[in-house]
Amino acid sequence: YVLDSARADYELPVLAEQEHVSDVSPRTTWLGSGRNARAAADIPTEEAAKHLVAEARAVLLLSRRQHERLAASGQEALYRDVELALSPVLATMEWRGIRLDCDYLRSLGNEVARGTNALQAEIHAMAGTEFNIASPKQLAEVLFVKLGLPVLRKTKTGASTDAEVLEELAAMHPVPAKILEYRTLTKLKGTYIDALPALVNPRTGRLHTTFGQAVAATGRLSSSDPNLQNIPIRSEVGKKIRHAFVTDPGFHLVSADYSQIELRLLAHFSEDPAFLEAFRSGA
Repeated sequence: YVLDSARADYELPVLAEQEHVSDVSPRTTWLGSGRNARAAADIPTEEAAKHLVAEARAVLLLSRRQHERLAASGQEALYRDVELALSPVLATMEWRGIRLDCDYLRSLGNEVARGTNALQAEIHAMAGTEFNIASPKQLAEVLFVKLGLPVLRKTKTGASTDAEVLEELAAMHPVPAKILEYRTLTKLKGTYIDALPALVNPRTGRLHTTFGQAVAATGRLSSSDPNLQNIPIRSEVGKKIRHAFVTDPGFHLVSADYSQIELRLLAHFSEDPAFLEAFRSGA
């Protein structure tokens, strides 16, 4: 990953093939997968040994070559002192998890449900008819036939009702703006308010994400199952969702982030006077 952070696959058979190291088979070819999966104990010893020895040999050869490349590119310290040192820290963070106030989220869910119901009634009243707001076909019928709004873009299935189109139409009629608001609330409820409590580990009472250390090409961490790096913050409901992440008594949550790091790097390397002055003056 340090040598080539842009690639999508770091599986051993892929790397071995790229380095012309032979005899490394994907484990699915000899252990099977899905319904055809075989337990390791059912694999004849000689067959398993042949595959595992090939893997061990490949690891040894690739390790030597990659360490040589790290040294040649001046990245050995980055690998040893930053990336490797960070791994046990991330493991501890994953194991420890983060506490979620599920009772608070349930209460918030009821509040948002009342808001979406009120919005739905308001949209139906403004449109002069009841329809399924979540149905693109029915929504298109209301917007472009009943209300007579212009079709801005077409897809294979008909007139588009995506967010970009609705934002343009919102300047012409109040219904599209209300639909955008309705969509935002229902998405927040489904993606976070309802979904997160179901992912809490019943034994620990906490959410345990997985941090991807070798995923993002920029060197940033990624988070999955669940993704805790995209909890919304811009809307009022998004801010309320963040209040569900709590600490044990005597502990605090601290949020820290780089301030416009990409723009600062761009200003540094371009040495553009106006750009540099903007940062120096706090603009």
